[in-house]
Amino acid sequence: MRINKKETGKISFPISSMIDCTFLLLIYFMSACSLNKTEGDLGFSLPGEGRAAEAVVMPDEQVIEVDEEGAVVLNGQTLVPAKSRELTELAETLMRFQAASRGAKIPALISISAADDALHERIALVLDCCHKAGLTNVTFNCSDED
Repeated sequence: MRINKKETGKISFPISSMIDCTFLLLIYFMSACSLNKTEGDLGFSLPGEGRAAEAVVMPDEQVIEVDEEGAVVLNGQTLVPAKSRELTELAETLMRFQAASRGAKIPALISISAADDALHERIALVLDCCHKAGLTNVTFNCSDED
């Protein structure tokens, strides 16, 4: 007895689509994994803070005194006389102090020592100058006299 074998056709595999996929992968890896890092070779410098050649000794705390007449004294130096209503010199000095303490990375401390009979308006103007300079560590000194 003879067994009839059915002839099966050749199994074909679509090689053209495989070649297309291979070339697409090759192009992808060539573009994604380039060996030249051109962005890393750019030379530039970021802006930074200047460094002083020698250390600047800064006081830990600035003391602002307001007397009975309304004069404003900063660390023993009278900045604003009693009759003047403009405190621009005090504000500029406090801004310079804030910038210097930020550059030296130390906290900027302000102590306000007002006389008992000092006008509250004058003290409020001093606090406004501290606010304009960006100072947040502001304290009030009080006398212990009874």
